[in-house]
Amino acid sequence: MIATCPHCQKKLKLSAKTEEGIKQLAPGKSVRLACPQCGGAISLDATMVSADASSAQTASPSLPQPTGQKVTPPPPPDLSRISVSQAEGKSTVEDVPKALIMMPSSSDYYLVANAMEAMGYQCSFLQSAEEAMEKMQFINYDSVTLHCQYKNSALDKSVFHQFMQAMTMNKRRHIFYTLIGPDFHTLYDLEAMACSANLVVNEQDLPQLAIILRTAIPLYEAMFGTMIAESTVMGR
Repeated sequence: MIATCPHCQKKLKLSAKTEEGIKQLAPGKSVRLACPQCGGAISLDATMVSADASSAQTASPSLPQPTGQKVTPPPPPDLSRISVSQAEGKSTVEDVPKALIMMPSSSDYYLVANAMEAMGYQCSFLQSAEEAMEKMQFINYDSVTLHCQYKNSALDKSVFHQFMQAMTMNKRRHIFYTLIGPDFHTLYDLEAMACSANLVVNEQDLPQLAIILRTAIPLYEAMFGTMIAESTVMGR
C-alpha cells in the first residue's frame, strides 16, 4: 500500500473499508482520493494494496536490540581425543599402491624392491607361492613381479604363474605383471604378451629397473587405461 502522499510526503492512513474497496477494483481500474493533509489527488489501484500486503507478510522480523550484556563465545573444540598421526597413517597405507615381489632373496631382489619403492609402491615379499595366492584373494596388488626361476621352478611349471594366467580379467587387468629372467629381452612386448605378462626384464638390466618401469608403465596406461576405466564403470 502507498505509505506517503506524493505531494506533501505526509503519511497516509486509510480505513479498512477503503482499503478493502481498493482491493476489489478490477485490473486496470483505479480510484482517486484526496490526501487528508494537503488535499492533493492520489490515484490508487488494487496492485498497490496487494504489493503492500505481500511485503508486510514477508518483512523480516526486527532483530532484538542488544541489552548491553557481554556475550561469551563457546570454547574451542577439544582435540585431545583426535590422533592426527593415526589418521594420516591410515590414509597413507590405503592410498599407496601395493607391489608383490616373488623372487629369491638376493641382491637382485633388493634392486627390484628399491626400484618399486622409487615408483611409489609399497612392497611385500612372501615365502611361498601358496601364501601369495592366498593373500591375493583378499589384497588388491597393483603390481606383481615374478622371477621365472622362483623356488627353482621353470616358468611353465610355476604354480603362481599358472594362477596369474587363470585369473579373471576383471581382477587381472588392474595388475601390472612383470616377469624377470636370464633369457628375457627387456621391454620386448611380443615376448611379454606370449607369457601373459605386461613386461619382461632380463635380470642383467635390473640396475636400470626404475627407468624401465618409468618407460613401460606409462605406455601400458596410455594403451589400456581408458579401456580399464570404462570397464570399471560398467562393472566388468
